[in-house]
Amino acid sequence: MTKLSHLNAAGEAHMVDVSDKDVTSRTALAEGFISMLPATLALVNSGEAKKGDVLATARIAGIMAAKRTHDLIPLCHPLAITKVTVEFEPSTAPAGLHVAATVKVSGQTGVEMEALTAVSVACLTIYDMLKAADKGMTITGIRLVQKTGGRSGAYHAPGKV
Repeated sequence: MTKLSHLNAAGEAHMVDVSDKDVTSRTALAEGFISMLPATLALVNSGEAKKGDVLATARIAGIMAAKRTHDLIPLCHPLAITKVTVEFEPSTAPAGLHVAATVKVSGQTGVEMEALTAVSVACLTIYDMLKAADKGMTITGIRLVQKTGGRSGAYHAPGKV
């Protein structure tokens, strides 16, 4: 098993020291899916959701979440993120929205957690904005799709990319 980097020699949690790492260009792409009733998806597509523009609000929430990941996830480093995109692709079979977030930084540590947090919060925002219409929505498949940069190099998840 790989040694866990967030534990010191005494087994205590600590923030990893990245000061000796090279500054490199790093990117991460994460995805997730929120399933919903076809009628709920129609509300999103028509712009008629009672709480307003679901996708614009979820996009802003995802971007804000990526920027605040260090406040949410213990031991994450605050990063000077250079770009965050949050994209949505409607699906009719199954009904729902595919959510993808890409995060970029030039730094000493990666942005995988930021991309995953952006997708998670975007999905939660969609749920919040539509829950009056569909409490049965399900958020699934949140995962890292790919990452580049850093000492460990590139990663591409198996399956659809």
